[in-house]
Amino acid sequence: MAVHAHPDDESSKGAATMARYVAEGARVRVVSCTGGERGSILNPRLQDDPHILRDLVQVRRDEMARAQEILGIEHTWLGFVDSGLPEGDPLPPLPEGCFALEPIDVTCEALVRVIREFRPHVLTTYDELGGYPHPDHINTHVVSMAALDAAADPARYPDAGPAWQVAKVYYNHTFTKPRTQAFHDAMLEAGLESPYGDWLKDWKRPDRRITTRVTCADWFEVRDRALLAHATQVDPDGNFFKIPLDLQRRVWPTEDYELALSRVRFVEGEDDLFAGLGSPDEADALGARTDLPLVYDGRTVPDALPGAEG
Repeated sequence: MAVHAHPDDESSKGAATMARYVAEGARVRVVSCTGGERGSILNPRLQDDPHILRDLVQVRRDEMARAQEILGIEHTWLGFVDSGLPEGDPLPPLPEGCFALEPIDVTCEALVRVIREFRPHVLTTYDELGGYPHPDHINTHVVSMAALDAAADPARYPDAGPAWQVAKVYYNHTFTKPRTQAFHDAMLEAGLESPYGDWLKDWKRPDRRITTRVTCADWFEVRDRALLAHATQVDPDGNFFKIPLDLQRRVWPTEDYELALSRVRFVEGEDDLFAGLGSPDEADALGARTDLPLVYDGRTVPDALPGAEG
């Protein structure tokens, strides 16, 4: 299960990984916390389109449906309203009724219901910084972590279905400085103009530990088609599409993650989000238990926990 803030986030963060796992027979569910109602129209070709201006809400739902079909995933709208990205100095207040201002008890229960219904073995979301400081991205982290804890506790939200504990939790780390630097250097070496020079000069985001690299280069083209399905949200001539696919596959053939929490033992250098979970039946048995804490601290997991040796 991949929990995202807005439609289009799923196609720019971990989409090739999801497409790979779907091709290998896994069920994959994307949860969109909001409908992206306050998103800007970022494609200059569509900024004056009267249909889009009249009904952006439905347009974004239609875009998500196309991306879902391309990726082969399942999808759930969590049902909350986009908070928008506040701009200005000082920043304006968030709009009343938006996702970032909803009570945590309300948002947590909504996600708990989806977790208990879908029963994922692995969940991906954003780190505590949200990947970037959009209030919906930060709140997606808060709600995801609260729901993971609550979903495993049968005393919490008893009407939301039988308790289920997610075995592993990962943070998406698609846009890292090492990856961006590698593409920048490779473009220059190939005699091509890099779109990342100024971005790298102004880089301010802190480095995060990458624990898990999933090889998924064969699905980069699927990822790009899914992202382009969100036509209002991406410029097809923008920087995201200026790195040739062949160069991407050669220079950085993985999508990268940080293992945040786990109920199984971690092996350094893992290349699979399902590492340590055993067979599907073994993973199901683990999820049905409610007595194993999420204790991974970024370095070790106690030997008493199940999973791979290491």
